[in-house]
Amino acid sequence: MLTAVIFAVLLFIGMPVALVLLVSAISYAVISDNYLLFYSFAQQIFSSMEKYGLLAIPLFLLVGELMGFGGSTRRLVNAATVLVGSLRGSLAYINLLANMMMASIMGSANAQIAIMSKTMVPEMVKKGYDPALAAATTAAGGLMSPIIPPSMIFIIYGVLAQVAIGDMFLSGIIPGLLMALGFLGAVTVLGMFYEFPALEEKDRAEKIQALVDAVPSMSIPAIIVASILLGIATPTESAVVAAVAAFLIGKWINRELTPGDAWKACLNAGTNTAVVLFLVAMASLFGWMLIFEQIPQLVSNWITGLTTDPLVFMLIVNLVLLLVGAVIDGIAAMIMIVPILLPIAQRLYDIDPYHFGVVISINLVLGLLTPPVGTGLYIASHIAEVRPGRVFAAILPFFVVVLALLVLLSWQPGLVTFFLQTA
Repeated sequence: MLTAVIFAVLLFIGMPVALVLLVSAISYAVISDNYLLFYSFAQQIFSSMEKYGLLAIPLFLLVGELMGFGGSTRRLVNAATVLVGSLRGSLAYINLLANMMMASIMGSANAQIAIMSKTMVPEMVKKGYDPALAAATTAAGGLMSPIIPPSMIFIIYGVLAQVAIGDMFLSGIIPGLLMALGFLGAVTVLGMFYEFPALEEKDRAEKIQALVDAVPSMSIPAIIVASILLGIATPTESAVVAAVAAFLIGKWINRELTPGDAWKACLNAGTNTAVVLFLVAMASLFGWMLIFEQIPQLVSNWITGLTTDPLVFMLIVNLVLLLVGAVIDGIAAMIMIVPILLPIAQRLYDIDPYHFGVVISINLVLGLLTPPVGTGLYIASHIAEVRPGRVFAAILPFFVVVLALLVLLSWQPGLVTFFLQTA
């Protein structure tokens, strides 16, 4: 109980989540007077890093960085502009479509929100959009990044659940597209209440040129998905191929990627990878403490006492994870929760592990935009120079879409497993 208090207090005062998990694990060993646990700390941390699937994380981060420095991000935004045209509110639609394109490359919501906020928010504000709405649309679009493959959180779930990461990627395709359609619908509804401006119509030659320029960049996500779907490469191998393709396209086709930019891309990918893997290691250590304390058995007994219906179980999990994701980083929460809830879902409710993984991933990703932890919310509000509270209020329509999607996916697992069943 005292460990839980320490955990809550450290989180409340704003200590980085990874350090909160480490200090909580150390405090548990001290409070329980079980100093022998310290001898296993290094082994647990090392074993959490000794996963081949985790190698895909720095590679996919590198792909996103190389595309940003190589001009591919801008070309994808221009292509999205052509697809939408001069509709009223077209920049909001362009924002979401560009986010969807980038989601098939980035894999990291925070990185995508930062990049797209710098690209789209100033442009939307300049055209007359409310800054809070511009930031909210961009931040909401970033939620697609961890769902549309490749996905960092899917990689971590695949490692934890010991399921094929490539199949996890396939499981996220339909939910990701449904999320994108829902967000586009939300913008349409918002357009009934806001006087969205329209863009000037581009001439035919400009449209064709924008689409032609974007074709090489669009080939990168196609390489990733096709190589996995056809069984040609593992997710890690496809990330290597995509990184090489991103470098060649940026260097020789777009002719914007310099040696200095490539070096910066590697540094950025390495720095972000270090942050993610340190969090993975600390969360694994804390999760091991939970298992040592037999928390999974206690949770199992509590849930089975509430219901025997799989749908009701999934709805309970949704509610619990929405609260957890609001206070704990999604990756850390994933590492702590999967060893507890996945065995219950499979053994007692016969829930498919891929279905379960997609649903809890969407839940935990929402925490990026939810106070008090909401890093994605703070990134978007900082770049837009708007108070986080205003951005959060503007995001609420998109939250409704995601909540509806969670209920739909919990009720209809076939939407997640469709490509697995047809493969």
